[in-house]
Amino acid sequence: MTEGEGPDDASVVRRDRFSGGPARGFLSSLAADERIFQADLAVDRAHVVMLAEQGIVESDVAGEILAALDEVEAAGHGALPDGEDVHEAIETAVVDRIGPDGGKMHTARSRNDEVAACIRCRLREDLLDAAEGTVALREALVDVAEEHVDTVMPGYTHLQPAQPTTLAHFLLSYESAVARDTARLLDAYDRTNRSPLGAAAFAGTPFDIDRERTAALLGFDGIVENSMDASAGRDFLAGATSALATHAVTLSGLAEDLVIFANKGFVDLADDYSSTSSIMPQKVNPDTLELVRAVAGDAVGDLTGLLTTLKGLPRAYNRDLQRATPHAWETVDAVSEATAVAAGAVATADWPVETLAAEAGAGFSTATGVADALAMAGVPFRTAHEVLAEAAERAGGETPDVATLDEVAADVLGDSLFEYVDRADVEAVLDPGKSVASRDSVGGPAPEVVARQLDAAEERRDADSAAIAERRDALDEAAATLEAEVAGYV
Repeated sequence: MTEGEGPDDASVVRRDRFSGGPARGFLSSLAADERIFQADLAVDRAHVVMLAEQGIVESDVAGEILAALDEVEAAGHGALPDGEDVHEAIETAVVDRIGPDGGKMHTARSRNDEVAACIRCRLREDLLDAAEGTVALREALVDVAEEHVDTVMPGYTHLQPAQPTTLAHFLLSYESAVARDTARLLDAYDRTNRSPLGAAAFAGTPFDIDRERTAALLGFDGIVENSMDASAGRDFLAGATSALATHAVTLSGLAEDLVIFANKGFVDLADDYSSTSSIMPQKVNPDTLELVRAVAGDAVGDLTGLLTTLKGLPRAYNRDLQRATPHAWETVDAVSEATAVAAGAVATADWPVETLAAEAGAGFSTATGVADALAMAGVPFRTAHEVLAEAAERAGGETPDVATLDEVAADVLGDSLFEYVDRADVEAVLDPGKSVASRDSVGGPAPEVVARQLDAAEERRDADSAAIAERRDALDEAAATLEAEVAGYV
């Protein structure tokens, strides 16, 4: 509603009461509500169909209302009259077209349960889109991993050379994390996909409504039974935004690693995911990934804003909730876009195999392998750790030769290293590739183990793709049913 609106422009809700003054504009969410315009039309149609089926509204009046809603849809959101929100504006537009009987569309409901239903209808679509984005990212990670099962690379902890691993093992570590993000998004969808319609303001209605019918027509999996909870509850928003923020943090970690790897020459990002400096022509910057990293901060901030709004509210409906929903919209848009960018960056990047292999043993990263060999021979691991720590110190942090290892073993253990392990075995574990191959525990980087991880990742991805498709099909089927029911009245 605009600040200058007066009684002559009053809506069907306000009439000539509370119709002027600057607060009217402050109250309005009409522009932002464009996002839920289609959802509101669907909710209106389902509600009117149910009212007609229950004999609460005459069939011919229901037909007029539904025909007017078709006209409102064809005209678009931009043609709506001014109002506090899209719900009021649509109702006003219907009344403008067919007269006072248009107001019967609001029988047995409140804007409180109406807006909650519209938000859920739109958010569930966004969550499925976001989940599909995570599946696409996982596909990119798996596709590149399949090409690099044997590509040895350095592994880090605390950003220090730690142990050699493979590129496939590294990428699959993120695939596992993103798979959990997918699961959280699907869980958020299932919690969102419950109908609040019929709760009215918060205390239900005396009309003989059929809440399960409107839920089915809109593709909801069921209803939020308690009417106060149905109108007031926004924990589904918090759950969805939390799932998205968690995924954004996963993306940020991946982006950070790729930015660091680009700095070290371990990955070459495609031009589409890079840029040059405006003043330094030799530079290639991983700008898109830096923005992916920044999205996590935005998502966490939106989650914090949403939770802070919700934590101060009494039951049931409070207008503060109007400020809660944009946090979810902003988060799902930004995180979904960042997911697509991350997937594209991974899929198009070039990984210099020789450079990665050359750096895999840096910083004596194979030290743990020698310590493990001594432990397998019966030396207490902590003692073996001491041997290798001393050897690393003598070699200045680089990989010592076998003679140095033998000298240190003699000092610490009182015996030659080769009293415990064969020289050939020591030389083998000092080789990054053979070191990787030896670590064949479940989930480890050995190529045959990674191959099993790849199979499992593909199975998970296919199952999640099917779960998303199943939910989409259910929504499409409900939409087709609603369209057919509406056609019976119009």
